[in-house]
Amino acid sequence: MFRTSKIVLILFSIIIFSACDSSQVDPVESGQLKLNITDAPLDTDGVTGVFITFSEIQYHKQGNQWVTFDEFDEPVMVNLLDYMHGDTKLLGYFDMPPGTYTQIRFMLEAPERGQGPPTSPGCYIEFDDSSTKPLFVPSGSQSGFKATGKFTIPVNGVEAVTADFDLRNSIVAGGGNSGRYILKPTIRLVVDNQAGRIVGEVINIPDDLGVVVYAYETGTYTDEEAGDPAEEEVRFPNAINSDRVCEHNRYHLDFLAEGLYDLIVATTLEGEFQEVKGIIESAEVFAGQTTHLSVDLNELK
Repeated sequence: MFRTSKIVLILFSIIIFSACDSSQVDPVESGQLKLNITDAPLDTDGVTGVFITFSEIQYHKQGNQWVTFDEFDEPVMVNLLDYMHGDTKLLGYFDMPPGTYTQIRFMLEAPERGQGPPTSPGCYIEFDDSSTKPLFVPSGSQSGFKATGKFTIPVNGVEAVTADFDLRNSIVAGGGNSGRYILKPTIRLVVDNQAGRIVGEVINIPDDLGVVVYAYETGTYTDEEAGDPAEEEVRFPNAINSDRVCEHNRYHLDFLAEGLYDLIVATTLEGEFQEVKGIIESAEVFAGQTTHLSVDLNELK
């Protein structure tokens, strides 16, 4: 009887020790990324939809490793023109190890240039006459498109980040008379609670002209930016954001990091660039705030 009790006591002690020892193991730390997507509008007239199908999303780790988000398990098609002027589309909440990151990669269902016309493209443009044109990606781009910007995932917390998919810089007409449109995405990552915006009204616009406002980091704009672009390139290539002046003669420059910006105000005729009317220097943006800045075309220099 004594021997049996001793064995039971030893087993009980082992169980208690094991339980105490396991409590000393640190739980795996984790955080979450809340990922939205938004768009800066096209300069081109007559486009009613830009449909992009996201098939996979990855994040970049040290050592040049890419990790796929398991939570994003089905392709998602988005009309990016539905999400402008601060509106966003939620792509999901994704588990990530805590730490600082600088890149996310988007895999798109788009045919590679040089292939035959796709029967059901995952990425395409829709025009106001209801016709559509597929969007092709350059050769070698099937490995995905990188979005860049620094963000930090907190331990047991959530970081909200918006991917700004700049269509104006991302879609170009194919060379020659191909009639094709090439998709070369320019995507910024912006931490939501670190971003502000600039909004305002443009007055004294001639009836036959349109206006586009471009935002540049202060001191980075040069006259060459407004020059005729090379084949399959765009005008104002280094603009951080842009907007066409439309309803009520207003413009919206959203998801700008805190700092100073120069606004380049340009006129268009039937959607084609005419000239730079002037520059507003050093507009200041504060995180979480709206900077109101109205523009009088007659007073620009």
